[in-house]
Amino acid sequence: MPEPTFWRTEVWHPLTVHFPIALLTFATIVKLIAVFLKPASADFWQKMGSFLLYTGTLAAWLSVFTGDLADGVVSRKICDPTVLKDHERFAELMTYTFTAAAFLDLAVHTGMLKYKPRLLKFLILLLLVTGTGFLTYAGHLGARVVYQQAGGVYVPSADCAEFN
Repeated sequence: MPEPTFWRTEVWHPLTVHFPIALLTFATIVKLIAVFLKPASADFWQKMGSFLLYTGTLAAWLSVFTGDLADGVVSRKICDPTVLKDHERFAELMTYTFTAAAFLDLAVHTGMLKYKPRLLKFLILLLLVTGTGFLTYAGHLGARVVYQQAGGVYVPSADCAEFN
């Protein structure tokens, strides 16, 4: 009898990966919208974007951890492990990029960095847009691993006897 689905470590990654996808994408969108608003409204949207960025970055690190757990199982079952390695590489690039943006944003909001705040906010936006690009490509590669190579997917026997 196969082990329960929840205890398969390769299943933990898809459970955690969707949080940073949503949170970090919305953080980028919200921070971009805040640029075009009046200062009174922009402050609220900047704070909301910062909250999304911080929680999304923490969730991204959790997803990297669960992805490392899944790697040992999935890499042995797929036909082209280079796609999995590229997925891992771009996910790490994305996570480091958003982490840099989060630390820079935190430093600006706490007053640790007062050097040209407009330039720093532009740099944060640039990191967010770059990170979102890495996020999109890492997601595309992850989808290729799952849907083209059945990475982490349980394939039942031909007669489905294990479900009787």
